[in-house]
Amino acid sequence: MMVLALGIGAFHVLKHTKSVQAPPAVQERIWRVEAERASPSRLAPELTLYGRVETADLLRAAASAPAWVTEVAVRDGDRVAAGDMLVRLDDRDFLPRIEQARAQIAELEAQIDSERNRYETDRLALEQERRLLELARDAVARQERLKRQRVGAEQALDEAEQAAVQQALAVSNREMSLADHPTRLRGLQARLASNRARLEELELEYERATIRAPYDGMVTGVDVTAGDQVARGEVLVRMFALDSLQVRARIPAPYQAELVAALREQGQLPAIAEPGDRALTLVLDRIAGEAGPSGVDGLFHVSGDPFALRLGQMLTLRLERPARDDVVAVPFRAVYGGGRIYKLEGGRMVGVDVATLGERRSGADAQARLLVRSPELRRGDLIVTTHMPNAIDGLRVETLDEGRMARVPAAGRTSTAAGGSRTSDADAGRAVH
Repeated sequence: MMVLALGIGAFHVLKHTKSVQAPPAVQERIWRVEAERASPSRLAPELTLYGRVETADLLRAAASAPAWVTEVAVRDGDRVAAGDMLVRLDDRDFLPRIEQARAQIAELEAQIDSERNRYETDRLALEQERRLLELARDAVARQERLKRQRVGAEQALDEAEQAAVQQALAVSNREMSLADHPTRLRGLQARLASNRARLEELELEYERATIRAPYDGMVTGVDVTAGDQVARGEVLVRMFALDSLQVRARIPAPYQAELVAALREQGQLPAIAEPGDRALTLVLDRIAGEAGPSGVDGLFHVSGDPFALRLGQMLTLRLERPARDDVVAVPFRAVYGGGRIYKLEGGRMVGVDVATLGERRSGADAQARLLVRSPELRRGDLIVTTHMPNAIDGLRVETLDEGRMARVPAAGRTSTAAGGSRTSDADAGRAVH
């Protein structure tokens, strides 16, 4: 019993005389982030569209008449100037028909001259025929007197009357010939005009036998080669004018009313396309008259050099929408849930609800940024651009401000990270003790 009592007493002595350890201090984590200073300004959001290059003036040069192809001077993709030869047809398919038409014209001109000479002859002969008719009638009257006097023969009277009737018929035929002269002349002149029109048609066909570029443009297809026989109207070569190119892009329905109003007010809206490694300037100057459920087509005029474009080419366009005031451009990673960003105040993150207006490419690298606007954003506010998976109001952070470490207040900190370089999104979430 004595041993047990001594053991219990020793336990109580040791328990009441042991040292007391202070509880560990709880230290708040500090997250390292990137930030940018807000600079509200007047900016125009851009709308990304997808369009197709087309033209309303695609030339399909066809054969003017049946002929053989003797020369093809261009190939698909060639750039041509106004007046350059594209295709030549054989002259021998045109010249004989032209000479035949000229011969027919010459024959008709001779017939017209002959008709006019005939008219003059008939006019002069009619005077003589009428004189002979008077003489014949006088002879009949004389024979009638002789018969009454019983000195003339019956046969002589009959012969005189017959001669008078024949002469009257001759006068009548001559008068009819003179009366028909205008009709005969008009018929010949009509045939002459028809043949002259035919000659002009043949000469035009011959002129078009050598097909030339009507304007500066680009060849999009050659359908024949030297030695081919072609029919009238058969397409030989296709080309388009470079200045006739346009881009048709579908404008989503939610933006239709806004852009229609902007076009009515401004007349046109600028846009940028990037075929290859260079930017091409476009202008939205018309909106199609027919819309669909998904939107309406916008028609863009190419104001830059269109040589880099090809018919049917697909392009990505950035259309500049109407500008807005008090807009801040931020990286996409700075926006949470499509409508919230965080700014830095007193070393802590403070949430700000923003309205997103669209994106815009800016800077030397044409980096796409999101345009936001909020009455709570002021010039000079630090906007957190590192996307934090645990972002909440009041989260303590430290950041770089214009190249210098912006340290948070010392209260509540026992140590901070000394020095350090600018961090990236990969460093987000690293605690500094």
